[in-house]
Amino acid sequence: MTLRQARGTDVPALAALFGADPVSAARGDSGEGDLTDYEWAFAAVDADPAQLLVVAVEDPGPVVGTLQLSFLPGLARRGAWRGQIEAVHVAASQRGRGVGAWMIGWAVDESRRRGCGLVQLTSAVERTDAHRFYERLGFAASHVGFKLTF
Repeated sequence: MTLRQARGTDVPALAALFGADPVSAARGDSGEGDLTDYEWAFAAVDADPAQLLVVAVEDPGPVVGTLQLSFLPGLARRGAWRGQIEAVHVAASQRGRGVGAWMIGWAVDESRRRGCGLVQLTSAVERTDAHRFYERLGFAASHVGFKLTF
């Protein structure tokens, strides 16, 4: 298994990962059809040096996981930078094999390497299995998150 920066050619596989997830699918990620929105978003993420979109790939083989790691400056906590983990997805065929823990471990290490003072993530309320997974990795459910969707 290899973790590498995502490429434009990975967009169909990423859309399929999102579409295979019931929570993401309910939010409009079908993983099928016109990929223009995904391609536009990929280009914006890829062009921003404060963003890392990575994929886990079987050697050789398909994309089996992904996450986005953003680096956020802040004034609170004496100016600590934050690593923000988003859009963690692992193919159903790979769950329980350590792929997700390995990807999160990489994100934590990369955040530390870049001088971040903390790593944070959010997880949808209905993802109770994911909550247990993150807690096993040492994350604390320390805050309540709010979103306003447009």
